[in-house]
Amino acid sequence: MRMLLGALALAASIVHTATRAGQVETLYTSPPHQTIAAFAQDGNLVAWFAPGSAGACNEVWLWQLGGAQQRLPAQGPTNRNVTCGWQVPPGAPVGLAVAENGGSPALLWTLHESAAQSLRFDYVLGATVADPTERRFQQVAHGTHGPGLWLTGVAGSGATLVYAVTQVAYKNQVDCLTSPKTPGACDLVVVGGGGGVYRVVGRKLPQPIKGVPASVEVAASGNEIAYVPAGGSSTTDGHPFASANVSIEVRTTDMGTFVASVSTDGTPEAIALSSSTLALLARVGDKVELSWYALPDGSLLGNVTVPAKTAPELSAGESSIVFRVGRSIRVVDVKTQKVRTVATATSTPIGLSIAGSRIAWAENVAGRGRIRAITLAQ
Repeated sequence: MRMLLGALALAASIVHTATRAGQVETLYTSPPHQTIAAFAQDGNLVAWFAPGSAGACNEVWLWQLGGAQQRLPAQGPTNRNVTCGWQVPPGAPVGLAVAENGGSPALLWTLHESAAQSLRFDYVLGATVADPTERRFQQVAHGTHGPGLWLTGVAGSGATLVYAVTQVAYKNQVDCLTSPKTPGACDLVVVGGGGGVYRVVGRKLPQPIKGVPASVEVAASGNEIAYVPAGGSSTTDGHPFASANVSIEVRTTDMGTFVASVSTDGTPEAIALSSSTLALLARVGDKVELSWYALPDGSLLGNVTVPAKTAPELSAGESSIVFRVGRSIRVVDVKTQKVRTVATATSTPIGLSIAGSRIAWAENVAGRGRIRAITLAQ
C-alpha cells in the first residue's frame, strides 16, 4: 500500500498501535492549533478531518494502525479542490466514513455550508489511497428555510461507502408564494421519491440502492445497510427527521435485497449495524430506550432504558453496543444486557465507534486534537 507520510504527522503521532484491555490510551495527538472535526474507523483503519488554520488547507488523514499516515486529498497548484478552502467553523458538521475496501482503503466525507445565505450548498467528496485526487460525487442545495436537498447521513464498512439524501419542499409552493399566503401551504414536507441512500464504488457515479427511500439515518456493516426513512420536516429550518412507529429495514448494498425489518413504538434517534445485530436508540414518550435485534429474523434480543440526555449516536460490534451520555462513554453487553461506563472523555467525544474490541473517538483539548481508544477485554 502506497502511503505518503507527512513530517507533521511524524512529529505529532504517539505510536500506540495496540491498546491494553481496559485502559484508555492516546493513539495520536495533532500539532498545535490543529483540531479534529470528524473521526471514523473501520477494522484497522482510522481517519479524521482536520480543519486548516492560518490559511492552511483542510486535511483528511488516513492511518492504518501500525503503519503510516496519509494526507488526503492530494493538493497542488493544478488540483486545488473543494476540501482545501472550505470554511469549517468550530462545531460545524462534517460527515466522515472510511472503508477497508479489500486492502484498498477509501474515504467519503461531507461538507455543509453554515453561512446565513438564501441557498446553502453541501458536498459529498471522496478519495482513495490508490487515487488520492478529490472526487466530487454530489453537490446538493437547500434554502435557508428548508426546501431542497439535504445530506442526512454517511456510513462506511468493509467495501461499503454510502450516504443519504432527502428532498424537502413546500406543501403547496404556488399557494405559499401568494399574498396573503394560503394557511398551511408553506408547511415543509418530505417529497416522496425525493432522495435515497447512494452507494459509492471507486470513482464511479454514485447509484441509489434499490428499494431504499429518502432516509435520515444510515448505518453499514459489510455489504448491508440499515436505514431510517424520512418521515417529516422541521417547520423552523426544514431539516428532515424521523417519525414515530416506523419500520427500519436492512438491505444489501448491491441489489437492494431485503434482509430484515424491525418496528418501534418510539421515534428513532440513531441506529447501528453489525453482521448479526441491528441496534436502535429511540425516544418513547419521556424515556429513551436502546434496543437491539437479531439478524436476519428481526427478533428482539434486548432492551434497556438509558438516560434522557443520551447523545443520538450508536456504534455496534458483535458483542457490544457503544453510546455516550455527555462525555461518559458506555457499553451494553448484547448477551447480558448489562450497561457499564468504560471511559470519560476530556471533552465531547467525536465519532465514537467500535471496531472489533477497540472503542475509539476523537476529542479536542487546549487547541489540539487527539485520538483515544480503549480495548474491551475478550
